[in-house]
Amino acid sequence: MTTKTAKHQIDLANLPKLTAKYKAEVAALLERPDSEIDTSDIPPLTDAFWKNAVRNPLYKPTKTSTTVRVDSDVLLWLKSKGSGYQTRINEILRKAMLKEITKA
Repeated sequence: MTTKTAKHQIDLANLPKLTAKYKAEVAALLERPDSEIDTSDIPPLTDAFWKNAVRNPLYKPTKTSTTVRVDSDVLLWLKSKGSGYQTRINEILRKAMLKEITKA
């Protein structure tokens, strides 16, 4: 069995412009009260659901090898925490990225 992975990159700094048609649709949706939205085909998400929720086990971000210049003291600090310093670097950068892109 062969699989193919499709990759699509979005430049968040240069999003495509909304057409007049889509702007009108968004405006109409914004004016519509929540009570008019039919959610009868969606089961309610209870606290029990969220308590047992897990990240998609098939999700795995792709990794890209790169070279980064890091201050020596920063690298020593990361390595002093034990093995896995590259994973820690990725976690730190991911948190910073998510914090920035979720600012509204």
